Amino acid sequence: MNEGDFRDFVAARSSALLRTAYLLIGDWHQAQDLLQTALAKTYLAWRRLGELDAVEPYARKVLVNTVTSWRRRRWHGERPTGALPERVVGDATDERLASDELWQQIKNLPVRQRAVLVLRYYEDQTEVETAQLLGISVGTVKSQHSRAIASLRSPLAPEGAVQ
Repeated sequence: MNEGDFRDFVAARSSALLRTAYLLIGDWHQAQDLLQTALAKTYLAWRRLGELDAVEPYARKVLVNTVTSWRRRRWHGERPTGALPERVVGDATDERLASDELWQQIKNLPVRQRAVLVLRYYEDQTEVETAQLLGISVGTVKSQHSRAIASLRSPLAPEGAVQ
């Protein structure tokens, strides 16, 4: 069996398989998608099937298994609706801007202060681990941390806020 035989099979039997998929799922668009998936799986097994008589039962079984597996999934994709929801969902732009502003301030810190902040807050290292990694004393880690936090507070504080 060659690729031409597969094309002939698809041309001859895809409408019947599509009807089966529709009857199983109840939605033409989903049925088309599931049929395409089933035909792709059938094509992968095409050379193993051997006889042309075994192809359609195999394709139907693959189609049914594909539909069954699709139904078991929790998410079935988006469904169009006639009415949009009334509520507005925030897009977290303000948090991202604040985060970007914070990163710009962190990038402007001296290298050692930036390293201390990154190791302490993003890598979750202790003061002792940070000191060992940087080859400095624990007291230096504490002082660099204090200076870095003080440097970050002033430009990021809201106007009129007491520091």
